[in-house]
Amino acid sequence: MIEDSQLRHRTVPTSDGARLAVQESGPADAPALLLLQGQANSHDWWTGLRDDFARDFRTITFDYRGTGDTQAAEYDVDWSTGLFATDARCVLDALGVQAAYVYGTSMGGRVAQMLASSAPTRVARLVLACTSPGGALAHERGGEVRRALAQPDEGARVRALLDLMYTPAWFDRHRRSHLIGDPGMTGRARTLHLRVSARHDAVDVLAQIAAPTLVLHGDADLMAPVANAHLIAERVPDCRVVVLPGGRHGFFDEFRDSVSADVRRFLA
Repeated sequence: MIEDSQLRHRTVPTSDGARLAVQESGPADAPALLLLQGQANSHDWWTGLRDDFARDFRTITFDYRGTGDTQAAEYDVDWSTGLFATDARCVLDALGVQAAYVYGTSMGGRVAQMLASSAPTRVARLVLACTSPGGALAHERGGEVRRALAQPDEGARVRALLDLMYTPAWFDRHRRSHLIGDPGMTGRARTLHLRVSARHDAVDVLAQIAAPTLVLHGDADLMAPVANAHLIAERVPDCRVVVLPGGRHGFFDEFRDSVSADVRRFLA
């Protein structure tokens, strides 16, 4: 497994004063693959998963504002998936990447939609997993899920989140999840990230995505119901959907051998 100390680290400044923490692995001359993680998570989300791509790709991650080692200019700015997509372009510019493959999961898929629609020439191929187009047409998580994730007891919240991410079989193997949030985030940053996801709306811009697109989803996903995958596919011009039976929100991690292989084949 690639350890954090083995990554190539650098800091990229933005025009509004933020300093983005960026991490790279893989051959520097290989095709660039930008990995975009879920809400309230740093690049640690990709621990282990990054290994599936680092041999053939120059993998690139960055810590969103409010997570990891990124230093945001202030917490009062209007954070959005559009702003995070602008940050992603800033990272690609700093690394000299004209066009990258992009793999976005959960909120990272929302950021990827904004990146691919606003800067279509910067995205060569696009993979969207367990995500949503947002807006009025999106299928949102139910009230029971929202209540489970809003429990006052932190341990209960974590257990609820893990249950939404993985099937019972995952727990039998006693694996560690890297998908349950950045423990170093402030409460204010968590609130802003929640707002970033909630206000996402790409319905009217999905048609501007020019990159061939693969949409991946688990059909047992209660966090982002699978109907959202089909909504995206109806609006992105060159798109196909693959649904994993029984997959929950973290299916790309639980079933990483087959899912990552599908992603590699698509990017190739």
